[in-house]
Amino acid sequence: MNAILLAHGPLRERVSAALTGFVYSNGGVIVAHDQYVDQERQRYFTRLEWRLDGFKIPRGDLADRLDEALRPFELRSVLFFSDVVPRIALFVSNLSHCLYDILGRWRSGEWRVDVPLVVSNHGGLADVARRFDVEFREFPITPDTKSDQERREIDLLRQKGVELVVLARYMQVVGHDLVAAFPDRILNIHHAFLPAFPGAKPYHAAYRRGVKIIGATSHYVTADLDAGPIVEQDVIRVSHATPVDEMIRLGRDLEKVVLARAVWMHLQRRVIVDEGRTVIFQ
Repeated sequence: MNAILLAHGPLRERVSAALTGFVYSNGGVIVAHDQYVDQERQRYFTRLEWRLDGFKIPRGDLADRLDEALRPFELRSVLFFSDVVPRIALFVSNLSHCLYDILGRWRSGEWRVDVPLVVSNHGGLADVARRFDVEFREFPITPDTKSDQERREIDLLRQKGVELVVLARYMQVVGHDLVAAFPDRILNIHHAFLPAFPGAKPYHAAYRRGVKIIGATSHYVTADLDAGPIVEQDVIRVSHATPVDEMIRLGRDLEKVVLARAVWMHLQRRVIVDEGRTVIFQ
């Protein structure tokens, strides 16, 4: 079993030596150590992973001891353990491509996660969840019921021990209460035509303008619509000869891959969010 530390803060002299010294002095063996310094802002970021076999500090005391060691450096940190299986919930509406992709990665054993729940504002994808033996819960959303329904969703997510919420083409604006309950733990996916081509048929509008690339963006959800810290993006080229239905197919393929990459990096504890942007250790 390994411990994984994500930490960031102001750049301080000997901060790296203090971190590695903490591990080595307590009998740990470092298996990965990635660092990044933002020279412009003088900010320090690190991902440090070490084995806990034979480590002198008991697991239950490790977080407190780390906080004590890092306090002089003013680092913000979070500690993970490799034997803890993350639990994720999927939020969907009517499109199924991202839902099938994530459930398939989970059921095939590609991802070591638990998926206890699929939440939707419609009932159309209930059969998909049932095929994978996952609980499906429908929460119809209207302007009058949105706040109450999201409070029920928050209670359910906490009851299920969910760590990460994945908006797998969930066509609703997430409310402030849900964002606040899962800060930097709600991942969204959408086409990369925003803000140039908003609305219900962005591919049709993009086709009429003769776009030459289409793309997808996955980001953490914040209170500002589609303005959260970006985790992953990708694009592919198209031409004047690419029909709209082919653009839609290519775009959905890209959404699946980009969302999967973002979820994977989160699950691997490789993402730090700092002042509205991400630092990602590959």
